[in-house]
Amino acid sequence: MLFSQVIGQKDLKTHLINEINHDKVGHAQMFIGKPGYGGLPLALAFVQYLFCENKKKSDSCGECISCCKVQKLQHPDLSFSFPSVQQISKVSNKLLLEWREQVLETPYFDLNTWIKKIDTKERRPIISTDEGAEIIRKLALKSYEGGHKVLLMWMPEEMNTACANKLLKILEEPPKKTVFILVAESSEKILQTIISRTQIVMVPRIKTDPMSAFLQSEKKVTSGITESISARVDGDLIEAVELLIGNEGLDENKTLFVGLMRVCYKKNVLGMMLWAESVAATSNEHQKVFLKYALHMFRQSMLRNYTKDHLTKVSKEEDEFLQNFAKFITGNNIVDFMKTFNNGHYHLERNANSKILFTNLCFQVMRYIHMA
Repeated sequence: MLFSQVIGQKDLKTHLINEINHDKVGHAQMFIGKPGYGGLPLALAFVQYLFCENKKKSDSCGECISCCKVQKLQHPDLSFSFPSVQQISKVSNKLLLEWREQVLETPYFDLNTWIKKIDTKERRPIISTDEGAEIIRKLALKSYEGGHKVLLMWMPEEMNTACANKLLKILEEPPKKTVFILVAESSEKILQTIISRTQIVMVPRIKTDPMSAFLQSEKKVTSGITESISARVDGDLIEAVELLIGNEGLDENKTLFVGLMRVCYKKNVLGMMLWAESVAATSNEHQKVFLKYALHMFRQSMLRNYTKDHLTKVSKEEDEFLQNFAKFITGNNIVDFMKTFNNGHYHLERNANSKILFTNLCFQVMRYIHMA
């Protein structure tokens, strides 16, 4: 993977490139950040640059034999380790085909996506003692091409204690030119003895501008929608894509929200009933996305009221609406609004009757909006 294919993360890309160019590659590094921030894509780009035979100043060439092998995830000196369902396979090797399919489809994915990929029963995977023994066996072999050997472990927090303890010695004293790259979402579940043997690389949130640009170019959606999504997901590309999938016409969320607030403010009972019926006719996913959107708008209203819009994260169209609407969201009703919409999302996930739920929600909103 090329660094240019990694979304955002300009400063971190520069740091990783300089590390290789100045021959300061740590033998064990742990990339920590939400999967949607791009830890795995960054690790893949780092490995490709490390192996590249014709390095450029800011990226690998993408054309040499080594680059082509890494791009296909088939470089003989690059090994992968990842969680596996023990009833299917106790080691990663037997799931390499599925791993390649997933990464080549998109390297931005989380553990839930991987579980669904490898197991129809969606059982919890781990990195087991058997996998630890397999890693040690692989790294004991000489480099096929005479350069670095790399072990890229994804989600090391899923290692059981026995596996982690087995890897301690090789992490501390690896074979010559061996590089460990651990890509984790969080360090909380990882043994401190593992963490202490690695160089920590924090992967920050993706900034709004590069995420918005990616969504416009790759997902073919309008700037207004991408601005709204980018502002809501706090730098998480996976969540941004899920929002797009959950509601293909994201402009509808703003229209639904504005419509709800207007009929409730006017106490237009017929309008409220028609609104509830229209929302109930949409998909369950669409309804849950709308409720999340409403919660976002309530939070932004409060931020606008108390910070004079310095901290708000909304699109231009949403900001225009909030100029007049935000004053109706105050300390008198914000808790009620948040509780009602959160409860609505909770009950939808448990297959509540959506028509009854949204009809009740309308009357609750009508009451709260006049409490401002």
